[in-house]
Amino acid sequence: MHAAEENRQELDSVSVLNAKRTLLQLLGRAGVFADDAEGLIALVEAGALAGACEELGGSGGSVPGGEGEPYEPYESGRRDGARAVTDELGAIAERALRQAVDPDGPGAASAARSPVGRIEVEQAKAAVTPLHLAFTAASDLDPEVTEEVLRAVLGTMTPWQRARYAGRLADFAASHRARLERLYVEYGPGSATAVHSRYSLLHSATGVAVLERLATRPAALREEWEAAELPPAWLDGPMRAWEAVGRPRDGGGGEGGGGGVS
Repeated sequence: MHAAEENRQELDSVSVLNAKRTLLQLLGRAGVFADDAEGLIALVEAGALAGACEELGGSGGSVPGGEGEPYEPYESGRRDGARAVTDELGAIAERALRQAVDPDGPGAASAARSPVGRIEVEQAKAAVTPLHLAFTAASDLDPEVTEEVLRAVLGTMTPWQRARYAGRLADFAASHRARLERLYVEYGPGSATAVHSRYSLLHSATGVAVLERLATRPAALREEWEAAELPPAWLDGPMRAWEAVGRPRDGGGGEGGGGGVS
């Protein structure tokens, strides 16, 4: 055995299982159902595998040769071997994610209008809160209303899309940062329009989630909105604000080039 392998620190399978059981017990004491907790842990496990696969794929080191020259005869074989390991690890990560998101069998997680689960709502809350605080101060929207709004938002997606929703929101906020900053300055809690109830959602952490859906799936969001019997004005206000801040300002270039919701 190589000296590096002898000194390598690794967890055995029994210790890993014990850590998982401990976490399940702690989450259970906090009121999280076992199925929900296991689903979250499975997502973290799948993500760890995907992260390892990405790290392996990005390691471009070569086999060192004598006197600083590479061992070309071995380099090709090394690359092929590394690629085979990365591909297999990627397949394992994909299977782990499928088991976490689609436990009922192939296709179930791709079905439209799938019921939104409690943990999916909690994951959405955890995703939107830091994004909201990046643009404005915290606000006090009724927690029950927050959940209703997020259920309508998540109802436009399949379970597969919900599993990746936090990343999608982060990409949306990064891509439209200047436009969002302007929107919250002009229509957020500290603006002159704060007294108008049509902009209520811009004072809540759900605002970024609603804006992302208005910019990508407006028809589907309106359908879910009507089904949930939420006030239409809560959608109309953010949509008008999003369009307004997307227009060129004072004849200059503005982000979005016209700003219509697409």
